[in-house]
Amino acid sequence: MPNSATAVAGTAEAPRTRVTEHTVVVGAPADTVYGLVADVSAWPQVFGPTVHVEVLKEESDEQLLRIWATAGDQVRSWTSHRILNARTRTVSFRQVVSAHPVASMGGEWRIESDDDGGSRVVLLHDYTAVDDDPEAVALIEQAIDRNSRAELAALRNSAEAGPGEDEIRFTFSDSVDIDGSAEDVFAFLDRADLWPARLPHVARIDLAEAPSDGGGSTVQRMDMDTRSPDGSLHNTMSVRVCFPDRHTIVYKQLRVPVVMSGHTGRWVIEPHGKGVRATSWHTVTLDPEGVRRLLGPRATLAEARAKVRQALGANSTTTLRHAKQFAENLHARP
Repeated sequence: MPNSATAVAGTAEAPRTRVTEHTVVVGAPADTVYGLVADVSAWPQVFGPTVHVEVLKEESDEQLLRIWATAGDQVRSWTSHRILNARTRTVSFRQVVSAHPVASMGGEWRIESDDDGGSRVVLLHDYTAVDDDPEAVALIEQAIDRNSRAELAALRNSAEAGPGEDEIRFTFSDSVDIDGSAEDVFAFLDRADLWPARLPHVARIDLAEAPSDGGGSTVQRMDMDTRSPDGSLHNTMSVRVCFPDRHTIVYKQLRVPVVMSGHTGRWVIEPHGKGVRATSWHTVTLDPEGVRRLLGPRATLAEARAKVRQALGANSTTTLRHAKQFAENLHARP
């Protein structure tokens, strides 16, 4: 049924607007939950579907965001406008540029206090599909339902972690200085399909690449086996968003080792001296239960952080050193 009761003669009917509602009860104060929704910098760690978020513009209580997120087997990207109201604990959003087959989408986060000191979160969506195509409607509805359920569950888990969140989430980086060009270093990091032949710790990789829906980027999906010092293999599944013009690659692991509940990172190449500095950043959220299951019931989070830092840092440093060798060898050629 179209938005208006009747369509104007000689014109196409407007697509029907559909509305969804998802809710969750959270055992944490409403202000804590609102803070997680408001802080987009933490979204890739908090929300499973979110791969990367960029703040394009911010003024007072309004934001313009570029968001990359998984929708089934695909990665979608869109621009969204948000209005934040800390007093009412609401965040309204409206897509400025939607990804096909979405014609329009918006909604609102509502965080309400309950009598037990916890909160109730309501996530509303309204959307239209291109040409009101039934297959597109079903696809959008499934994606909204799947992602909303996942996001609300993740929001609850993160909020209920409370002060301990600082213990389980940490960020670190490793850098190397390279006497070469940013373009050559980026090319080495971008061509992950060649890593099994170039990097000793990469045993196998399946890589699929496609242009992003926007933002001047490409999206890569990686299924990779890495080799530990003891010879054992570990499988990870990741999504990467590559920005050639910025010499930057951001990524999120969709399949993580048992000790983690989240892992995101980025490769950044910046001018430094006469060459460039390449830096690998990691943000990790530990899974306390997984830590105990793998390292033993008496294992501490500090021990797990040290082991994860060492393992990820070793692989990143190895990759950076090989990128350095690759770029400097090219630079040294007559």
